[in-house]
Amino acid sequence: MGVIRFNFLSQYLGFQTNVTICLPTFSFADVMKGTTQPYVPGMKYQSLLLLHGGSGDDSDYLHFSSIVRYADDHKVAVIMPSDYNADYTDSPTGPKYLRYVAEELPLVCRTLFPLSEKREDNFIGGLSMGSHGAMKIALLYPERFAAALVMSGAARHPDTVATGMRPMRPAGMDPDIMPMPDIQAIYGDAQRYAKSRDNAYKAAAENVAAGKPLPRFFFACGDKDFALDRCRQGHDELQKLGYYVSFELTPGYGHEWDFWDLTLRKAIGEWLPLRRATILP
Repeated sequence: MGVIRFNFLSQYLGFQTNVTICLPTFSFADVMKGTTQPYVPGMKYQSLLLLHGGSGDDSDYLHFSSIVRYADDHKVAVIMPSDYNADYTDSPTGPKYLRYVAEELPLVCRTLFPLSEKREDNFIGGLSMGSHGAMKIALLYPERFAAALVMSGAARHPDTVATGMRPMRPAGMDPDIMPMPDIQAIYGDAQRYAKSRDNAYKAAAENVAAGKPLPRFFFACGDKDFALDRCRQGHDELQKLGYYVSFELTPGYGHEWDFWDLTLRKAIGEWLPLRRATILP
């Protein structure tokens, strides 16, 4: 497996940014399978755009999960951008993280690396804050993604958006430690958010009304996770609209990497409609 940490100037962010990319390469598994020609000019890979959670960056999955092994085993490229705490949203006066992740980054990666541009070969996933980004982007760009993995959360709902991200710090701790973005500053009040492009639930209904292709959604959460209600809400709302959705509740897990790693293994190995092979010309 090839692991690339790629740094480039983003047009929509206005600064240099890092992205970590897993690209399947010749491996010992190929030796065991008797693969004689692992590299074919013009071959391509399916892609999973994988979004980190709050306080993270592009290296999270590399450090805290076995994503490299899962990607290699199933011959899928994995693209992991840095969003930091921007909530995968365009700032009115600053970096456009939504357009960067959903539009610019896939184009850059398909241009520079052997990745398929076809909808059936592109997927998106994320955990916690990244679950919001993954669900939102899949619904705003349904013609680009065949399926989405939503772990420990869901897109921000107009009824609960005001709760936002809050710092989890003990009483008496320096208030400057672990600052989190002000959700109201990002989105405005709930009424404004409900009418905005960032409201994924509005986009979900509009997709159905317009007869657009609907991505498949795979929701997963631990039964001890504080984000369980939000995850269920995302699942239930899409199910009512007629989307293909599934929900897996795993006992004994909270908001933690052991759960996310377990879920990634299942999703890549079983749930996502992957070819699990290179795409030959």
